[in-house]
Amino acid sequence: MQTSVETAILVGVHRRGIPFWEVNDNLDELEQLLDTAGGRAVERVVQDRPSPHPGTFIGRGKVEELSRMAGGRGVDLVVFDDDLTPAQLRNLEARIGCKVIDRSGLILDIFARRARTQEARIQVEMAQLLYLLPRLTGRWQHLSRQVGGIGTRGPGETQLEVDRQVINRRIAQLRKELARIERARATRRRRRRDLFKIAIIGYTNAGKSTLLNSLTRADVFVENRLFATLDPTVRSILLPDGKKVLLIDTVGFIRKLPVGLLASFRSTLEESRQADLFLNIVDLAHPHWEGQLARTEEVLGELELDHTPQVLIFNKVDLIDDSVLLEGIRRQYPEAVFISALRRIRLWEIPERIARFVDRRWVRGARAFRPDEADKLRRFEKGVRVIGRSFRDGMIHVDYLAPAENDQLEETR
Repeated sequence: MQTSVETAILVGVHRRGIPFWEVNDNLDELEQLLDTAGGRAVERVVQDRPSPHPGTFIGRGKVEELSRMAGGRGVDLVVFDDDLTPAQLRNLEARIGCKVIDRSGLILDIFARRARTQEARIQVEMAQLLYLLPRLTGRWQHLSRQVGGIGTRGPGETQLEVDRQVINRRIAQLRKELARIERARATRRRRRRDLFKIAIIGYTNAGKSTLLNSLTRADVFVENRLFATLDPTVRSILLPDGKKVLLIDTVGFIRKLPVGLLASFRSTLEESRQADLFLNIVDLAHPHWEGQLARTEEVLGELELDHTPQVLIFNKVDLIDDSVLLEGIRRQYPEAVFISALRRIRLWEIPERIARFVDRRWVRGARAFRPDEADKLRRFEKGVRVIGRSFRDGMIHVDYLAPAENDQLEETR
């Protein structure tokens, strides 16, 4: 038996100084998120306001209009494109008469559906609990009998405090489990320390997993929806010069990604933090790819990852019929690579570009150490990438790669 699709009204706010196309673009993305969650948008409402209303976000008059619209269309829920305070959520649900969720709540629902590994499920549960904790207030108000004094604490407040304690204990437990998983992940990272690492980043649904599959013959799940994959996938490829490097697929970026999710997915994002190079994938077929590229750069700045070198890759060129437009973008971004990951168009450029980057940014060298120089050898290897180690003629010989700007060919002190 097929489950009925929930219908929804999408609500956005147009503030002074923000172009209207950006509001519509955000609502387009919200509609995609709703579709990924299994819902369907039947109407959009945009309210012009200089700032959000503290009680209802959109103001009393717009709430009444929204209530009539929701009743007339018989919708199941109303989805706001911005985060709502607990008080705003309660007021809106009471006045509109149906379920109300905000963008963060919708994204958390999608992440809960998409989480496949133990780590992803733990991360999502912790993010959901962090989201829920400040929204507990008011759930038990109908039971409250508080009048002050000993022995008069109402059952409502008692239950609220019990809920808070339960949630806080569960969050602490989840943090311990994530710390354990992170220790195991750190061990795996240490084993891969000697390999050059490239993280595939970009806006969600830009084609990161498809690119990973095409370059490595992997079988990462791919779907034409937002957040098809949540877990980082690591695969190795050989460059044209025979060097082995690692490719890391990461969770996609998006506008207004909840802060709690970024915090919960810290260990996943740590894979990106360990990368030597980013492949920044852009969906060239998206009507507002410039905005998505800008958002990716913003997220990199927020995560303090904007210092990592990157290669800009425009994907889905097979969907661009306007050759004049395409040539204009090529001139604007002369260092970028233009590909189709799905149809494997010009994929060969990516390994070649990576190999050139490694050769340009890293120098190859060799050093020999006496067996009694163990401490010196250990300090040396912390600053280089060891690509070979052997013992001959009574010496420990190390072949390595080192950053060109911090060449380890000089004597280690």
